[in-house]
Amino acid sequence: MRELPKPPSYLGDVEEEIYKVDAGSVARSATAWAKQHNIKPAPSDKLKVAVLVIDPQVDFCIPNYGSLYVQDAEKDIKRLCEFIYRNVANITKIFPTLDTHTTGQIFHPQFWVDEQGQHPVPMTFITVEDVTSGKWKVNQAMAWNHNIPYAYLQNHAVHYVKELEKSGRYSLCIWPMHCRLSSIGHAIVPALDEAMLFHNFARNSCTGYEIKGGNPLTENYSVFCPEVTTGPGGNSIDQKNVGFIDTTINYDIIAVAGEAKSHCFAWTIDDILKYIKAKDPELAKKIFLMEDCTSPVIIPGVVDFTDDANKAFERFASEGMNIVKSTDPIMDWPGVADMI
Repeated sequence: MRELPKPPSYLGDVEEEIYKVDAGSVARSATAWAKQHNIKPAPSDKLKVAVLVIDPQVDFCIPNYGSLYVQDAEKDIKRLCEFIYRNVANITKIFPTLDTHTTGQIFHPQFWVDEQGQHPVPMTFITVEDVTSGKWKVNQAMAWNHNIPYAYLQNHAVHYVKELEKSGRYSLCIWPMHCRLSSIGHAIVPALDEAMLFHNFARNSCTGYEIKGGNPLTENYSVFCPEVTTGPGGNSIDQKNVGFIDTTINYDIIAVAGEAKSHCFAWTIDDILKYIKAKDPELAKKIFLMEDCTSPVIIPGVVDFTDDANKAFERFASEGMNIVKSTDPIMDWPGVADMI
């Protein structure tokens, strides 16, 4: 495995900017770079390296612009871009996930109203008691918007918060509108989009985009599984993304980066871990969590999920996963030399 210098086309220090990526120019520079450094097409890789990037989108990663900005995410993106350019000859395929929402979803303000018909403000936590007491109820307009009977939606709301409580995770959080389909906030940060495109053309490896989060009746922090998969009568409302789990776990190395460490990142890894423990616990050694390419949700004066994120990482390490830094050569990551 070999690291390369940053290509001349790499702009650097543009992780906080929104700009148009010139795909034609990237294709030409990446193709020339591959020829100059004798970079082989990805299908010829003997050691298959996947990079799973969780929700590297404008709304999470660009300060003073993103509607749900994760503190220091732009620094994570910068380190990830540099990692990709250095390891363009080593990375077989990149899989970015895309949080994808519309306005009337169960975790957005428009879904709920109080007795005065007012929507909850972002970062309101809705508990079982809040719903059963009528403090918060489903906005009747959602029945029309989703073509679902209102009585069912109200029953689903009660069922949903109870299921969240049983899971032992967080109460239902009403998030600011974010990653709205068709918005700029939904797009991948341009600097990273360019780096992934460069890899695409240098390795003849099409980027593996994975969409998540569009079901109005459930949250979908993890790319592999919605938070709740059933309705109030036990009917299925969604299902695990088993196909994508199988795709990623077949790689020899799965390096993971992205946002946020406390939520979508952590819960994606938690679902991988559950899958691995059921199939073969030894597979945990394939997972490499790049701790310098992810940050927890912190909203000053409101909420700080740093401790939750750190505890999750401690648990992942105790189960055999590897905590690494993107700045270290892949060859120096635990066990990688033995794979060659």
